[in-house]
Amino acid sequence: MGEFILSCCSTTDLNQAYFQKRKIPYLCFHYELDGKAYQDDFGQTIPLDTFYQAMAKGALTRTSQINVQEYMDYFRNFCEQGKDVLHVTLSSGISGTYNSAVLAAERLKEAFPERTIEIVDSLGASSGYGLLMDKLADLRDRGASLDELKKWAEENRLFVHHWFLSTDLTYFIRGGRISKTAGWIGSVLNICPLMQVDREGKLAIVSKIRTKKKALKELVVKMQEHAQNGVQYADACFISQSACYEEARQAADAIEKIFPHLTGKVQIFDIGTTIGSHTGAGTIALFFWGDERG
Repeated sequence: MGEFILSCCSTTDLNQAYFQKRKIPYLCFHYELDGKAYQDDFGQTIPLDTFYQAMAKGALTRTSQINVQEYMDYFRNFCEQGKDVLHVTLSSGISGTYNSAVLAAERLKEAFPERTIEIVDSLGASSGYGLLMDKLADLRDRGASLDELKKWAEENRLFVHHWFLSTDLTYFIRGGRISKTAGWIGSVLNICPLMQVDREGKLAIVSKIRTKKKALKELVVKMQEHAQNGVQYADACFISQSACYEEARQAADAIEKIFPHLTGKVQIFDIGTTIGSHTGAGTIALFFWGDERG
């Protein structure tokens, strides 16, 4: 097997500089803001602060996944360079993009029979999907083959924990992820749901907590309960946030005190426009390697 490309989509919610440094090409999702189409490109076209401010003022958002033809064009470029591809997608429990990527790979087989295009469903989202890519890039740089990376990703993707919360349930309700009744009661009672991405790669409410301050503390508790080796956890930890950096920083500070063996500081990233269109501002998500997700 020849040289291969490890790639993903912009819904990893890391940033352009990260992917340039790690040599990971990516394909952008799309979104509309008040009817005008844009690429989800890590805030290059529209700064993310501007995007969330527009949402706060009532701007309407709509997202669309990468279609089969876009994937074919993207993969074809690498095939023409004589390179194989391992592409990791946003969770199939959240988007249909995995199926589009698989169809694209199958359709290119006839034109490029000598090339290999493998697709992996991350069963993750946002910087949890990003945390998986981070590990795969490490393994690639240590010499792992395409087949070895694919196998490792499929065997270990459920060990990436996704815990998150939000004070604004408007967009979760609009997307059908929380019922209107539950959302209304949550807003009235100042309830901040603690949610996770489950083993099927779908969003699930775990508990309902009064006030965001208490919910932030519970995020840290969940890491203590589930992180590999508990407080001796010695791997990376990512946080993503939508227009609430200071609160995310508070969570990161607490984690760095409790987990002294982290590989570097907790890295905080912005939630991009695709995921952010469905969460709105005020969302904080925590990602780490732990026990197998339930």
